[in-house]
Amino acid sequence: MYRVGTMRMPEMRWSSTEVRRRAPRWAGSALLYRAIALIVAAGILAASAVARAQPPPEAGAAAEPEEELVAQDSPRASLSRFFDLCRAGEYAEAARYLDLTAAQRPHGPDLAWKLKAVLDRHVWIDLEDVSPLPGGNAGDGLRRGTDEVAHIPGATGSPEPVRVVRRSAGGARWVFSRATVNRIGSWYDRLEHRWALEYLPDVLLRPGPRDLLYWQWLAFPVLLLVSWGLGYVLTRLTRHLLGRLASRTPTQWDDQMLVQMTGPFTFAWALGVTFVLVPWLGLYQPAQEFMDRLTRAAFFVVFFWGLARSIDVGRDVITASTPSGQHAASRSLVPLGARVAKLLVLAIAVVAFLSQLGYPVASLVAGLGIGGLAVALAAQKSLENLFGTFSLGADQPFREGDFVRVEDFVGTVETIGLRSSRIRTLDRTLITIPNGKLAEMRLESFTARDRMRLACFIRLVHGTTAQQMRAVLAGLERVLREHPKIWTSSMVVRLAELAESSLNVEVMAWFQTPDWDEFQLIRQEVLLQFMAVVEESGSSFAFPTRTVHLTGGAGSERENE
Repeated sequence: MYRVGTMRMPEMRWSSTEVRRRAPRWAGSALLYRAIALIVAAGILAASAVARAQPPPEAGAAAEPEEELVAQDSPRASLSRFFDLCRAGEYAEAARYLDLTAAQRPHGPDLAWKLKAVLDRHVWIDLEDVSPLPGGNAGDGLRRGTDEVAHIPGATGSPEPVRVVRRSAGGARWVFSRATVNRIGSWYDRLEHRWALEYLPDVLLRPGPRDLLYWQWLAFPVLLLVSWGLGYVLTRLTRHLLGRLASRTPTQWDDQMLVQMTGPFTFAWALGVTFVLVPWLGLYQPAQEFMDRLTRAAFFVVFFWGLARSIDVGRDVITASTPSGQHAASRSLVPLGARVAKLLVLAIAVVAFLSQLGYPVASLVAGLGIGGLAVALAAQKSLENLFGTFSLGADQPFREGDFVRVEDFVGTVETIGLRSSRIRTLDRTLITIPNGKLAEMRLESFTARDRMRLACFIRLVHGTTAQQMRAVLAGLERVLREHPKIWTSSMVVRLAELAESSLNVEVMAWFQTPDWDEFQLIRQEVLLQFMAVVEESGSSFAFPTRTVHLTGGAGSERENE
């Protein structure tokens, strides 16, 4: 029997007893992105644990043999030696495993080399499927002493068999049949990469890692460089054509989308060129299938990359739209929703990528429940901060750029992240507070003010007469009412108190400006006009003084200030 199109790219180490494979190892790293990676890893471990926890076979069930014995004169042993000799470049010895006529013997090494090239291009024989018995496979329907190990596409497209037969001359062994040997020339003539095999030096035609020829390994970087260059050129052409179409539309989102998609376009075109050029390398079938599968997985990466960029464009468009701009909750929830959407896209992309590489995604997804529970228990604070982020987004106590007071400090909100928020203080230090704690704190936003309050006391000396006091009260009120920014619905100018060292006039007014810098200028101008009103009334501002009268024993009286 034979195997065509295996679903992995093995590194074969040919021997007479076993075929070993190396499975690729994957590692991941990079606070929520790491959590997703941790959940995926926990899911894989949970799935593996479930698999290991399967009950043992029942008593009496036939146990599979740990190692299958391979006879030295079996088809498997002969094919293994043939491939070992070809890999070592000893094609003259490898020709001993071809059933050659007298006229073909001088060309035996060349025929062995060509047969190995044909097999590498069209099939990959899994030695575990070849009979390890001296008599071969007795149940294949062929006559005794003949086994069929592969098929090669013929000139008409119909498959032609590759068979081995048992020969006793020169020691019992299995060799490729004479009919198979006679077809080697026609098979080789139809190889697409024959030019490389005929003109390259012998050292570059030796098998290297992963059973790829050294010239193929050297051609890979050149192919990738050419693919990326062509991808860049095709991306420029695509952007030019699509840009002309986008310029005819009144909307701006298509122009933004075109700018954001430059990277995905380049990667996609480069992958397309790579997909077209890779067959020219003449890879053996498992390697070709692995490259095709890797290319499809990379196209998934491009798709989800473009989807993530589309989320950025959608976020900008929604934020810039009039309804969203007027709604405070939207301005904060839209960036948060965009981040969560990109995390979901990342999780789906990881699962899709692993699925394309042949990993058991069903077991992975099944284990995500167990892994998610484990991560949730280990990352309670992270989840608390995540829910705190949603709480801040829903309640809207402040937004990025707001000037706020949090407990005992004030500052400007620089970033509201998924885990924490950063506030720049007046001393230019940066304070980071987890959102879970921030949602429970006393928050005061100065930016949310629609108007600002002027509150002060005008302290006049005790020598101020009632007429002067009325003039001062009228003048202060006139100054406030004549100001263009005054909020006239509520304004207080009253004599509030006859204090020990002054007559206190309470002033309270609101100015219709949310800008702190503008309010400071308004306050300065109003206070200067207050000073002018007091000076014009003939009164003056009081100092915090106290008069003490001392009376002597003789009744004389002194005054000391």
